[in-house]
Amino acid sequence: MEFDTSFWMMFAFIVFMILGIWKIWAFLPTKQLADDDTTKESQEELLNILFDVIQRHKGLLTESELFEKITQHEQFDTKHYWRFNINKLKQLLNKYYMVHSECSSIEDIFKKI
Repeated sequence: MEFDTSFWMMFAFIVFMILGIWKIWAFLPTKQLADDDTTKESQEELLNILFDVIQRHKGLLTESELFEKITQHEQFDTKHYWRFNINKLKQLLNKYYMVHSECSSIEDIFKKI
């Protein structure tokens, strides 16, 4: 029983392919991170904080003032939302405006609440 060079090359290829696939699979994230703020629950929590701040100030806020008030809110977790910045707030507002087409400003959100 003698094996030629092509057999050994094919054998090595298959072994290293399996090892490569395992290595890629081992480093892919398989569980949710503790500080993941992109989940549906986290986004809903941010929206609730946003609504609370808008309601407290009767909708008379600019985006930068709204951002400051949200980050100072008692329910805002700075460790969980460490990526939250003014651009994330604008994205959150734009998502809300897309779902609720009758709203186009912070005052409109206050009127809807």
